[in-house]
Amino acid sequence: MIQIGLLGCGTVGSGVVKLLEKNAATIAQRSGDEVVIRRVLEQDVDKCLALGIEPDRITSNFEDIVNDPEIDIVVELIGGIEPASTYILEAMCQGKHVVTANKDLIAVNGQALFETAEKHQVDFYFEASVGGGIPIVYPLKQSLAGNQIQQVIGILNGTTNYILTKMSRQGLDYQQVLEEAQALGYAEADPTSDVSGLDAARKIAILSSIAFNSRVTLDDVYVEGITGITAEDIRYAHELGFVIKLLAIAKENKWGQIQVRVHPAFLPANHPLAAVNDVFNAVYVQGDAVGEIMHFGRGAGQMPTASAVVGDIIEIVRNLNHQTNARIGCTCYEQKPIVSINELEVEYYIRMRVTDRPGVLAGIAGVFGNNNVSIATVLQKSSDDNMAELIMITHRVREKSLRDALAVLSGMSIVSQINSVIRLEGTQRETV
Repeated sequence: MIQIGLLGCGTVGSGVVKLLEKNAATIAQRSGDEVVIRRVLEQDVDKCLALGIEPDRITSNFEDIVNDPEIDIVVELIGGIEPASTYILEAMCQGKHVVTANKDLIAVNGQALFETAEKHQVDFYFEASVGGGIPIVYPLKQSLAGNQIQQVIGILNGTTNYILTKMSRQGLDYQQVLEEAQALGYAEADPTSDVSGLDAARKIAILSSIAFNSRVTLDDVYVEGITGITAEDIRYAHELGFVIKLLAIAKENKWGQIQVRVHPAFLPANHPLAAVNDVFNAVYVQGDAVGEIMHFGRGAGQMPTASAVVGDIIEIVRNLNHQTNARIGCTCYEQKPIVSINELEVEYYIRMRVTDRPGVLAGIAGVFGNNNVSIATVLQKSSDDNMAELIMITHRVREKSLRDALAVLSGMSIVSQINSVIRLEGTQRETV
């Protein structure tokens, strides 16, 4: 019998309890041993009692778990940095294996966790930290280990994907859809972490560290959110053959340099990720041997996330039964440089409001040309107030060059406002 100490009995923790009970026989067969929850760390006793957990198995003192020699695996589902970090490190020091869904902690403090796990020769699994129920951490570490991974591109936040999907389908503005998402429970009362891109940034930091075998922290990720996306941008995207998605992007170039970024992007309508809508997540991976593959599913929710947690538990149980552990630990054995966003070379969508008179377009084109920015497509939409809206798609250009050009344009009297600047993705191979 393998016994678990469960830290937290909230949404995901409750799901783990339910799944371990519902599929107990199957889990025992697949893992080779019975798996039971010995103790639960939870302040809300009633929450545990409602799940059928006996009172003597509920505690508010972590020491009751970490000092229990009968507990083999600690499952951390309380979230946040502290006290989760302290609890996990202490559990590892006591020789206990750890499963977590804590993306925040791994993205910020992953190195210390992996080093401690290696020192004490314990398993540390975290499949549920990225993509909810979508298997992606284990495939990158195991199934795709024979590949040189070239890029990982993900839709990694269900809230933002839902918002952009609704805006696209119904032509609604961002604020209107956000309020609807909050009313339906798809967005938190404070959605900042989601809509700012921070949630996706934590996840791509984890995936890029695994994919490229080099430590990538949250601070290494360039981040933009979706709050500036308008119904007009989405309409023009459709007109030009694109959809807008919040993408988490990690790539390695031929010089061994890594780019890691999260931002809205124009994505060709025929790209596999373009069809990922509503609250669903997906991760698109390109390797030198496997080519292009995509993992798709629910990126959050009680039972999908519990599925990933229990999968990690089963893998540890198998290791215990075969008297092995720490087979696949930290894979960050290199130190690859992170490329600044200023050095990125991609195509861009630009929307600006300008004076509607002869010579304006030529003047704008001149500024772009002086800064090595080449325009591929121009749409001009006139209005009744002697103003016009210019919609432009550039050829591939260095980000710093584009920013320099836009800085000049923003100071010119003929340019009333630069409304939007959005990168394109998936149109051709970018360079860094």
